[in-house]
Amino acid sequence: MSKSPTKYIFVTGGVTSSLGKGIISASLGKLLTARGYSVTIQKLDPYINVDPGTMNPYEHGECFVTDDGAETDLDLGHYERFLNNSTSQANNVTTGRIYQTVIQKERKGDYLGKTVQIIPHITDEIKRRIQILGNTGKFDFVITEIGGTVGDIEALPYIEAVRQLKWELEDSALFIHLTLVPYLAAAGELKTKPTQHSVKTLLESGIQPDILVCRTEHPLGSDIRRKVARFCNVERDAVIESMDASTIYEVPLLMQKEGLDKVVLRKLGLADNTEVKLEQWCNFLEGLQNPEKEITIGLVGKYVELQDAYKSISEAIIHAGATNACKVKVEWIHAEEINDKNVAEKLTGLKGVLVAPGFGDRGMEGKISAIKYIRENNIPFLGICLGMQSAVIEYARNVLGHKDANSVEMNDATSAPVINLMEEQKEVTEKGGTMRLGAYKCQLTEGSNAYKVYQNTEISERHRHRFEFNNSYKADFEKSGMIATGINPKTNLVEIVEIPTHPWFVGVQFHPEYKSTVANPHPLFCGFIEACINNK
Repeated sequence: MSKSPTKYIFVTGGVTSSLGKGIISASLGKLLTARGYSVTIQKLDPYINVDPGTMNPYEHGECFVTDDGAETDLDLGHYERFLNNSTSQANNVTTGRIYQTVIQKERKGDYLGKTVQIIPHITDEIKRRIQILGNTGKFDFVITEIGGTVGDIEALPYIEAVRQLKWELEDSALFIHLTLVPYLAAAGELKTKPTQHSVKTLLESGIQPDILVCRTEHPLGSDIRRKVARFCNVERDAVIESMDASTIYEVPLLMQKEGLDKVVLRKLGLADNTEVKLEQWCNFLEGLQNPEKEITIGLVGKYVELQDAYKSISEAIIHAGATNACKVKVEWIHAEEINDKNVAEKLTGLKGVLVAPGFGDRGMEGKISAIKYIRENNIPFLGICLGMQSAVIEYARNVLGHKDANSVEMNDATSAPVINLMEEQKEVTEKGGTMRLGAYKCQLTEGSNAYKVYQNTEISERHRHRFEFNNSYKADFEKSGMIATGINPKTNLVEIVEIPTHPWFVGVQFHPEYKSTVANPHPLFCGFIEACINNK
């Protein structure tokens, strides 16, 4: 199989946002990897923020963190879950980062006194960023998803940059355009006009799509496909139907059935002589769609009305459920609505509870009330980041007797700062990209729940936090029954706390959800769901 040149696939969207460019990109990537090709996917985000790290989750959903510490778009989570390979800073490009780089070059005098313009300076920087991954020589395919919708003013420099790239790369690039074919109930028919307009907008920018993927609630039928092909200048077999699926994990199989990967190979001049190996994927789907049992767990957080804020967590729960042949229903519980009086009623009937990460004091006391109830009633518990810190505060207040115990994030005047600002964070004044970010090693205590699920004494997990367990209280906690079972070997940071006398009580400072994939469901989530299933 030829290693060079790298083939580039550009994915644009039209008619409306949120059609699922990320899932289509990930599904195509999955089909190509299943054929033996090496694939990576990158996202171009047209917003002016440098990264989504400082954005409110209500604005942008979850902020996904890579091994190398980049705060990125949640679509990178989909890429990793589908392809089972790690992404990096190079997989997410934002307008903010592009402009920042160009302005820094201008200040250094790199442009030799020229007027700095969108074309060629901004577009050249976009093209350079797009090709960073391809130039490593590691990938047969780089799939590039352009955020937003064709016609958006913010996306114009990206559209122009990829138009230029298509000509520079000659036969090594193609365009996939994702569009919508809506069904009008009053007329009782599918309408192709929005798709035609969307392609026309793309043509005005100098781009002719090679493949159209049409999102639809009803089958397209051969007449509609012919009409779309004729009016949009694409071949008949390059009109791909993308029906709504019961789970995103079905989409690769639907795309395979439609022949998306075959059309891509043909159009890029590659032989279709490789077999698609999807046995593991199909086994996972079997466990997901035909579970032997069903349980309900609670997720306590402060953004529960926007489930995209916890995207990686909900997907990790799905992976762990399928592994345990169990359908896991999640009850989303708003932390602000929990207190000591109603906690029993709020958590009744749940087989386990996950307390989610977050920042700030909103909903904090609700999390603490929930954890107290969970701990006292032997309900399986998994706390992530602030969820783990909340468990430490609850234990300090109700077991160690420090009634005022808190994190200095919530109350910097607390008499028992059991959660403290990390030493290296004390001089930090800027908000963006300054937390403890990315993958760090952690040493596990043999015999602990964490050790049992990881089956290893050393692990590596991704982080995103400023505050940490205050080690001056560690001896008191351990004497009273909450044990630190995971420690960073270099900094002595407490990464995992457990209560060994409890059926399953695990709090982790890191974010295990970022590393859960279809091929490798995360051991902590698998262990937690197993404990929930066994919870009598």
